Amino acid sequence: MPCATSFIFTDEHEIPVTQKILRIATRPSPQARTQAQFVADSIVRENPEVECKLVFVESTGDQRADVPLHQMAGQGIFVKEVQRAVLDGRADIAVHSAKDLPTITEYGLEIGAWCARRDARDALIGNSLQQLEQGATIATGSVRRRAQLRAMRPDLQFVELRGNIGTRLEKVPDGGAVVMAVAALEVLGLTEKITEVLDPEFFVPMVGQGCVAVEHRFGDLDTQSIVQSIDHKATRYAVEIERAFLSVLGSGCSLPVGAYVNNQNVLTTFLASDDTAQARSISMQAEVSDEENATLIAAQLARTSREQMGRR
Repeated sequence: MPCATSFIFTDEHEIPVTQKILRIATRPSPQARTQAQFVADSIVRENPEVECKLVFVESTGDQRADVPLHQMAGQGIFVKEVQRAVLDGRADIAVHSAKDLPTITEYGLEIGAWCARRDARDALIGNSLQQLEQGATIATGSVRRRAQLRAMRPDLQFVELRGNIGTRLEKVPDGGAVVMAVAALEVLGLTEKITEVLDPEFFVPMVGQGCVAVEHRFGDLDTQSIVQSIDHKATRYAVEIERAFLSVLGSGCSLPVGAYVNNQNVLTTFLASDDTAQARSISMQAEVSDEENATLIAAQLARTSREQMGRR
């Protein structure tokens, strides 16, 4: 971690003060920049001797904004280049939306903090479920959201949706709606755009949705100490349980999947065969207050979900 030296002047002496400079790698989108600045402000509040600087890195997902997400191969399309900036020494930490992180941690990195979670739910912008007429159009690039909405309303039609938050808000179909994460709108102060917040028991959020993750180089103990100062214990507990569910399904799982641990430590999971009107799906719930067994319970739910999907 780079350092800079400044001086405090007294009547008789110049006292050198070492300021640690923490370089934060992030995507350049408005949401990512705002999240990274929130992390920077939180770090400085807990560590006044640290000065933070943002390092902007375009991801594969940003560069291929015209390609539907489900057609892009592999996981990590929004994080790999940001992680590379840390591994290459261009930055000290990487800030991501936790839902974009693969369940297998990148070699040479470790997750030092799960920041306090915002609202993890999805929301409709435009019209509510009840207001949507027969055959109305929903814009979303998420196969999970399509599968969940089709399970509730098989009549709905869907179109792809990519772009930053502002772009997506401009693409509400006539008489239809756009599906977005409440947390993304919270970050940018746009929650007044929300028409309806969807019940997470039926519209199960993506693993880690609403949380920001911070990675640093493995073995960088100075940076680790700084980053751990903003780790949120309850969020870490919930998100690691959700990731345990996804991990069993496989890091390359492209099926519609969701998992969410609520404030009462109840895990709700969702898995579907695809996002078509004929899709098979299964939702399960379990209480996960037992810290010793919580991730084991999540893993078992994943195995059971996969087995039951195979029998249908």
